[in-house]
Amino acid sequence: MGFDLAQLTQAVGRHGRVARIVVSGTKGSVPRDQGAAMLVWQGGQSGTIGGGTLEFQAVKSAREALGSDAHWQRHQTRFPLGPALGQCCGGSVTLLTELFGEVECRAIEALAKSGDMFTRALASGHAPDTQTAGNLMSEQFTKTATPLWIYGAGHVGRALVNILPALGYDITWVDTGSERFPDTLPEGVAPLVSTNPAAAVAYAPHDAEHLVLTYSHAYDLDICHQILSHSFASAGLIGSATKWARFQKRLQNLGHTSAQIARITCPIGMPELGKSPQAIAVGVAATLLRQQTTRKSRPEPAKECAS
Repeated sequence: MGFDLAQLTQAVGRHGRVARIVVSGTKGSVPRDQGAAMLVWQGGQSGTIGGGTLEFQAVKSAREALGSDAHWQRHQTRFPLGPALGQCCGGSVTLLTELFGEVECRAIEALAKSGDMFTRALASGHAPDTQTAGNLMSEQFTKTATPLWIYGAGHVGRALVNILPALGYDITWVDTGSERFPDTLPEGVAPLVSTNPAAAVAYAPHDAEHLVLTYSHAYDLDICHQILSHSFASAGLIGSATKWARFQKRLQNLGHTSAQIARITCPIGMPELGKSPQAIAVGVAATLLRQQTTRKSRPEPAKECAS
């Protein structure tokens, strides 16, 4: 959690003025922790502050507030989670709702260049760099979303892109034709059409994670070969133990060491969950989240690639 400026700027660019609702305080048992946030615009929303009547009322109020053209508008409201909201958590949640447009985003972008915290007065009408007495709200700017490259827009690929953008991934989705992709893509997913999917690997950031699940074993092998010839954070390949055994031999013949090849995970997901596309996607998401947590708790290992 944190202040995701990139996500906010993207939403403002697509939808115009946007309201951001953040859990600014909690007491007792609550559905989401402090810092949980969501974006709301006329006709849509993304993220969640916990669902239920609390979120319904907060979203309704935010949409009503979007009718104002005034800059730096914000208000804070405390909600007891009791019978009045039809919730029995027993605690209370304080929500800060702020309105953002192009003016606000430009000012915050300037702040982000000089520091890692977004601090502003809770009183409405004040820009964040204004010295104002009273309570302050501070949030750390989130780091850029983790780049994730998914090769293959079949059933498993589609299930993955419906889950992973909400988990902090900036997804590049590679396949051989535009007709392979659904008509509507989630925010944070960019399609990339390439008649040779393996050639796209060269354009991936060196800290990207890769998931290989095309309709062709030949494509899969070539993509794995290119990934191992390129710096990367992690890589996963869909397939059986038999497929992976054959791939390991072929990758060795292409000049990769056993240690390098072992950096590719195959099969992917959690087999005990099942083989349906949705079950595989849930297992992959759980694995990626576990990797994120592990990386945050220790330094990253050196990334080895073929010379």
